[in-house]
Amino acid sequence: MKFNKIIRSVLLLHMLFLGLAYAQDTQELEAERAKSDKIKGEHPLINLMKTKTSTLKDELKGVHPRVFLTQSEIDDLKDKTKTQKKLWETALSRVRAMTIEPTPAPAQARRVQNPVGLGIAEAALAYKITGKKKYLVAAKKYMDAAVSYEVWGYKYNKPDVDLAAGHLLYGLGWGYDLLYHDLTPKERDIYKSKLIRQARLLYDFYKPQPGKTYAYSQNHTFIPMSGLAVTAYALAGETPEAKQWAELPRAIFEGVLETYSEDGFYYEGIEYWIFSTPWLFHYMDLQFHATGEDLYEKVPGFNLMHKYISHATLPGAEFHFDYGDTYTGNLTRDKKAEDYSRERINGQFQSSYNVLYKVADKFNNGEAQGVADWLKQKGQVSAEEMWSFIWYNPSVKSVPIEEQKTFHYFADHDVVFWRSSWEDDATAFSFKCGPSEGHKTLQKLETFPEWRLSSGHAHPDAGGFIIWANGEYLTGDSGYEGLTMTHSHNTLLFDGKGQNHEGEGHDVFYGIPYERINKIRIVEVKMDQKHVAIKADATAAYEPEVGVKKFIRTFEFNAPGSFVIIDDVETNSPQIITSYLHADHVIDQISDSTFELEPQNTSIIAKIKAPKGFVTKIDKNVLTAPGDPGSVDKGGLEERGKKLGISTKEKVTKSKFVIELTIKEE
Repeated sequence: MKFNKIIRSVLLLHMLFLGLAYAQDTQELEAERAKSDKIKGEHPLINLMKTKTSTLKDELKGVHPRVFLTQSEIDDLKDKTKTQKKLWETALSRVRAMTIEPTPAPAQARRVQNPVGLGIAEAALAYKITGKKKYLVAAKKYMDAAVSYEVWGYKYNKPDVDLAAGHLLYGLGWGYDLLYHDLTPKERDIYKSKLIRQARLLYDFYKPQPGKTYAYSQNHTFIPMSGLAVTAYALAGETPEAKQWAELPRAIFEGVLETYSEDGFYYEGIEYWIFSTPWLFHYMDLQFHATGEDLYEKVPGFNLMHKYISHATLPGAEFHFDYGDTYTGNLTRDKKAEDYSRERINGQFQSSYNVLYKVADKFNNGEAQGVADWLKQKGQVSAEEMWSFIWYNPSVKSVPIEEQKTFHYFADHDVVFWRSSWEDDATAFSFKCGPSEGHKTLQKLETFPEWRLSSGHAHPDAGGFIIWANGEYLTGDSGYEGLTMTHSHNTLLFDGKGQNHEGEGHDVFYGIPYERINKIRIVEVKMDQKHVAIKADATAAYEPEVGVKKFIRTFEFNAPGSFVIIDDVETNSPQIITSYLHADHVIDQISDSTFELEPQNTSIIAKIKAPKGFVTKIDKNVLTAPGDPGSVDKGGLEERGKKLGISTKEKVTKSKFVIELTIKEE
């Protein structure tokens, strides 16, 4: 019996682990250390640290708790437990410190330190609201585990300054603040000493230096900074260094928020949105509560992110349009991949949908409330259910998902989503042809010379599309790759060469002038509930040496399930041009020009109408899987589905591809 209990705990811990398994390669780490000659004179962050708000409100000085909540606000939450019983019961049921032992030191396996930080906060707040000692005991156990970790994070990759450090500074810092009067003097000294040590290391790594750049839009920047800010405000007045620890995140978040998505689309993909977005909100909530500065209005994209979440969610709300580094393609959809169980709690998908409750509350956004309600009804859960309870405002009138538009165009990132309805059996598709981090980025790079783009989680997929119908993934992308390649997407290759700097590292956009990337665009969009017509220019997605003079793709759809993809292509020299279509499992050849993808109850028929002379090949879709942290481009080969290559029979300088796709349902 005891053995079974241990096994269950291990399995649950496996599912609860947050954070992502992979991030950054050698090239990205080198870019992080390199100095930029664009930064002239005094580093911009120095002035921001001096001038931006980072001082505790007078009424919070010398007071604990104070970071996110005061004692009076905790008392208000006690009343809320009576009116929002289900949310509160869910939050209590997910206090991981009550059911899972923290990983013992040195805790060097992937992701194992992150839930310790989150677990401290959950247990400490549960104690403050309920007064039950079992939560205090559990919180201290997790706090002691955090102290026992000599290195916060991986010894072999960015020790003490990366994602785990952010999680643990957040958890131990807030736990110290919440439990300040429940700790013995000795305990306070132990926890405070550890916080000071770790905050110093993180601050020293991120503090402005001549030529230092910051990946403002990347989660490896704002997650550690959010954690540092929590510790800074928790220790304000107790150590002089806390002042600069608060100043640095505020300065960095000026860039983080100003460079955030203008249209709500998240360039790193839905998996990273789920992982990282709560940390943006943690910082803004913290800053408002601690200093009175409201940063939400700085970011118009926050009030639009519910559109991203609703449209990026596939019908049935179990899977997503997997643009960028999002899960592992058909292996995830077949429930075979490790990430399928990792991202689910007792079979329920962990989506961070509760962030939308904060959006709804802050902007009185009934659509955001409706999207969150829909995902909750579909059985989704959030990483930190305590925040679901805190953020939910029942006075915001929910706009049911059925009353919201079934199509949307994200104009800054040039991504289109369409679905026939919000029902589980709906037809849904998406088309993408835009710059990696949006068109507005070009102007923002001038405003923030210290901003270093880190677009490794975006893919070389200009002109790509994904189609889903009747609960089936019919054609589309292949998920998270260590080396992202164009042939993993439904778009074109020229003499076997794809887009951007594919194959040279995890970040295929590294070293490419953004002026050129910004030319990748959707030229025209027309759509309604029955028809979609898109014209896109993907020419600039290919490096000049590839020799692409023109790649204009027209993507048309007519309900209920007919598509036409037309490619007008010209090159500088004769080349073999190849168009790809992908399937999760099977591609059958029906005739020389007709193929069936996913032949089952629902499939898609592909008819090649042009060019006149073409050859086809059905092949395994083999890619480089993600490797270890810091070496994400060094993973092994992995098969994910099948692909159909449609190529010109001879080398040409001009060609026209016409492919008709028809959804077939039995």
